[in-house]
Amino acid sequence: MTLARTRLAALATSILAVLLIAAGQPALAVAKDSPLQAAFAKAAAAQDVPRDLLVALAYAETHLDGHKGEPSASGGYGVMHLVSNPTNHSLEKAAELTKLPVEKLKADDEANILGGAAVLRSQADALGLDETARKDIGRWYQAVAKYGNASSPELARLYADAVYEQLGLGIDTRGVQVKPQEVTADRGDLAKARQLNAQAEVASPDYPPASWVAASSSNYTASSRESSYAIDRVIIHVTQGSYAGTISWFQNPSAQVSAHYVVKSSNGAITQMVRDKDIAWHAGNWTYNTRSIGIEHEGFVNDASWFTDAMYRASAALTKAICDKYGIPKDRTHIIGHNQVPGATHTDPGSHWNWTTYMNYVTGGGTPTWSTTVDNTTSGQFTASANWGTSTFSSQRYGADYRFADPVAASDPAWYLATIPSAGTYRVEVWYPDDAGYNSSAPYIVAASGGNQTVYVDQRSGGGAWKSLGTFSLNAGTYNAVGVSRWTSGTGLVIADAVRISRV
Repeated sequence: MTLARTRLAALATSILAVLLIAAGQPALAVAKDSPLQAAFAKAAAAQDVPRDLLVALAYAETHLDGHKGEPSASGGYGVMHLVSNPTNHSLEKAAELTKLPVEKLKADDEANILGGAAVLRSQADALGLDETARKDIGRWYQAVAKYGNASSPELARLYADAVYEQLGLGIDTRGVQVKPQEVTADRGDLAKARQLNAQAEVASPDYPPASWVAASSSNYTASSRESSYAIDRVIIHVTQGSYAGTISWFQNPSAQVSAHYVVKSSNGAITQMVRDKDIAWHAGNWTYNTRSIGIEHEGFVNDASWFTDAMYRASAALTKAICDKYGIPKDRTHIIGHNQVPGATHTDPGSHWNWTTYMNYVTGGGTPTWSTTVDNTTSGQFTASANWGTSTFSSQRYGADYRFADPVAASDPAWYLATIPSAGTYRVEVWYPDDAGYNSSAPYIVAASGGNQTVYVDQRSGGGAWKSLGTFSLNAGTYNAVGVSRWTSGTGLVIADAVRISRV
């Protein structure tokens, strides 16, 4: 069927070109792939790696930015973040597999992508994925986790989940596209690993909304602040790397660097790694280390795409809590960038960091101009067929209960009705409890002004907190603005709990 459609499309294009030429009109130009798009396709074919998975992995690592061959904080290079440090030698492995020089792998996008594909394929081979298994993107989950070289099972899961999340959300950047798609990830033994998310299984001792993962004791100084040193500064950093990669690096004894907190780009999840009372090595200035709390933000200084509203809001809430706890004034004298530390050689957070937005959120002046929350129990604003059951099973629920249904090959959506005050851009967030038995690819439908858009969410993790689906253009009026469909190839019960829509 696919072949027939392809031939028909090609035939129609040929006829159209002939007719245009006969009519004296220029033939339509054939669109060419961008260099990156072509490089991903070529590398995926050469290594028999799913092309969309290769793009999603690169996006999770670098947002497809090679950074002109400059290394990340952990010694990673290029679009695929090929690493060379004391515990991770994926760069050297790529050179061995491709027979390409290390310097070319560092700086040349096409070579780097081929090297990343080769390393990923080698991980799949080591796991015994045969030709049939390699055609199923979900079966590559553990190979992706190994590519990240995480220091623990929970970090391996965090790393791989970030890649598979991008497959559900889709990618469109730097001339490369991946359509949102339903993928059931085969986590294997990693399904048992604890989840690092906003509603942490092991909560931060100093900031409960965050997870706790201890940095290596070789990377900070144990202390007893505030009796030993007063805390009067918050210092804002950018990781120059991914969220999972940074956490793993701070656990590496050879890193000789750490921060108190790390914030994720996509959803604002936070992990604490050094106790507030202890001295993290983040400022490059001992005096400032002793007096400050360091907050790292996932991303790269020269790429604004990492600095999301979810990140700003989550980090600002953390900074506000720190300032309130230690009596720190909420101003730019006491909340500073790494570049403002005396003697600093770093430029983070850089020119793309929006200090105005951030400080507005810290001081409470940046709240949305309009926001509405619709729960499954909101009178007159939630509709679902009799196929949707009601449950109070999970304590992570929003409100009194939530709805559930089996996945089927039919939409049968549960809808949330909202009155949108004016046409514009709105952030859509969803709340659901997570459970291993809930859906691996739940389709959320947003009634955007340009047509319905579907975002797939893995409801087995990340629950008990607001999760952003992204920002969308919405029309004014009262209508079913967000739905949860049952039509998915994902496994497990589909959950409908609550949604929040905010003007941005």
